[in-house]
Amino acid sequence: MKPLLLDGQLKDSREAVISVYDHGFLYGMGLFETFRTYGGRPWLLRKHAERLAEGCAALGIAYRPDPDAMAAGVARLLEAGGLADAYIRWSVSAGSGEVGLPSGEYDRPREIVYAKPLAPDDPATRPGKALRLLRLRRSRPEIGELRLKSFHYMNNIAAKRELQAGRAAGTTEGVFLNERDEVVEGLVSNVFWIRDGELHTPSLDTGPLAGVTRSFVLDLARRQGIVCREDRYRWDELAQADEWFVTNSIQEIVPVIRLEASDGTLVRGDSTAADAGRGEASATPGPWTRRLMAAYRAAAEKGDEA
Repeated sequence: MKPLLLDGQLKDSREAVISVYDHGFLYGMGLFETFRTYGGRPWLLRKHAERLAEGCAALGIAYRPDPDAMAAGVARLLEAGGLADAYIRWSVSAGSGEVGLPSGEYDRPREIVYAKPLAPDDPATRPGKALRLLRLRRSRPEIGELRLKSFHYMNNIAAKRELQAGRAAGTTEGVFLNERDEVVEGLVSNVFWIRDGELHTPSLDTGPLAGVTRSFVLDLARRQGIVCREDRYRWDELAQADEWFVTNSIQEIVPVIRLEASDGTLVRGDSTAADAGRGEASATPGPWTRRLMAAYRAAAEKGDEA
């Protein structure tokens, strides 16, 4: 049995079903949060619940997440799956409706919660990624300037296929630009870099997801005495940095050791597998990145969300 939660009830994933008239399936009207547990405790759960609530309100989905109930559901799912810790995907679909665009609020949403095992991971030995500039541009946010963590993933999947067609390594992360040639975000991450001891990341008005981990890392860096700047940046500004890393809620902070142009040629970083020997940055995480990686894991294991 591979368990999941469907509307709060434990189900075998082979038997769990939703309607073919669900508007999550028909029109992509649904949202999800991914997060992980440490010692069985969901990390940054209240922040994920807040973002989910804001997204549901924006889409007219009558769903108000309760962090305490969510934590209890995760505990049940971990126990049923025999997992000490897990990757959790908490999904909310709009629910069934007529074929056609609705005129009112979705008042019967469906809640589906998935869990899968996490591979052992130690920040001290975490391998770095390559970061490749994508030719495909980031789609505009769904509602005004607000990018939702929605079921709409066509832009991301097309970008993943671009990387595969370009023979990128499996660990390569793509980085999107917007229509103004500004750095936005990674394929499944927010992007950061250090230059002259200051931390930089694209501002939310460029169009990235307002990542829960992104926000925590900015707060963590400020507590570490690091000056943080959120602004509009071009690719060449990112390429001039001293260190880079990407973040998401499952992988935490992942160092970037190599920057690549859209055709895969080396721009900066580790040249050991490159056709050009212009690498200037270290093939191991830089000191600021290592410091933040260690601080993040320590906070997560202690449950220190402040």
